[in-house]
Amino acid sequence: MSAASRHPRLLDHLVLPVIDLATARHRYEQLGFTVAADALHPFGTENACIFLADKTYLEPLGIAQREDCEAAALDGNVFVARDQAYRFRNGQDGFSAVVLSTSDAAVDHERFREKGISGGDMLEFSRPMKLPDGSEGVGSFRLSFAADLRSPDFFFFTCQRLKSLPADRSALETHANGVVGMAEVVLSEPNPTDFQYLLQEAVDEPQVSAHSFGMDIDTRNGVKISVLNQAGMSGFYDRKATGNSRGLVGQAVVFKVADLEATGRLLAANAVSTIRKDNRLVVPEAPGQGVIFVFGE
Repeated sequence: MSAASRHPRLLDHLVLPVIDLATARHRYEQLGFTVAADALHPFGTENACIFLADKTYLEPLGIAQREDCEAAALDGNVFVARDQAYRFRNGQDGFSAVVLSTSDAAVDHERFREKGISGGDMLEFSRPMKLPDGSEGVGSFRLSFAADLRSPDFFFFTCQRLKSLPADRSALETHANGVVGMAEVVLSEPNPTDFQYLLQEAVDEPQVSAHSFGMDIDTRNGVKISVLNQAGMSGFYDRKATGNSRGLVGQAVVFKVADLEATGRLLAANAVSTIRKDNRLVVPEAPGQGVIFVFGE
């Protein structure tokens, strides 16, 4: 595929491992988010998603049946195997993957193989989901994985919806904290451009903006993926890097809100600790929320 014919993918959602869904649900509701009903995957994991009005979403991912997860991983399920490896190395709360939408996961899989960044076999599955009106629908998905062996704690995959759930989820997209969408996804790595090729191929976007704090790449729906070096993490988030660990690490999610002052009042009323920085509210990690959350207008 030539650079001229390429179109950057839409950012679809983020995978956020959590210690359990009850803890995550409590934390997200404390943060002012509306949380969807728990939903079980057929391979032992479960989620309780937070849908945003810009059609992106967060996927807090829990373990429902450990034995089923272990069996799935042994059977070659890349999604579960990577989740298990992430938890082993990093604990039960965090940020492990960026997911991009696709119309043809099989084509992506072949291209990822040709480019040397395939993360493993494709995964196809269906799962039920309880809808806001109490009814149930079934969604079917096909996933293709992109990864780099130098980065064991973060990966990308594309998601093709073979059978979509009903499109009207407006009740789940309205949040008390005023969040209307996602602005930026923040990763870190001491030398960000070492992973430029992986991001370009995963996002299907050759244009990367390099700067003194790292690099940025834009998805088609305007959500920026940033990879910051140690100076960037310190300058923007007061976060010092620990040790000399290499590889991409999921660090923060930046949300767009309608009224930052209203968001701040809600967080204060819910006893959520925040740091005001550069006209944004920064919420440090907490149980059920494994990365920094940032709210800005």
